[in-house]
Amino acid sequence: MDELIKLVSEKANISAEQAKQAVESVLAFIKDKLPAPIGEQVTNLLSGAGGLAGQAGGAVSDVVGKAGETLGGLFGGKKS
Repeated sequence: MDELIKLVSEKANISAEQAKQAVESVLAFIKDKLPAPIGEQVTNLLSGAGGLAGQAGGAVSDVVGKAGETLGGLFGGKKS
């Protein structure tokens, strides 16, 4: 998450503390909108929990796939 905070700080030209607050607010919003297991995966991905980069790539794929299924169901699409 530190990399994301640094990126937001640089791109928005704000302090690291302001960027941290912004990132945490966005993360909380996203987690609130996603099913709990997917929200936990997002948190783990950003916090580095679970360790290896390869696992992170797998987690991203899982999150994207599950989010797609969920959004498809919300908009009348077919769930897999």
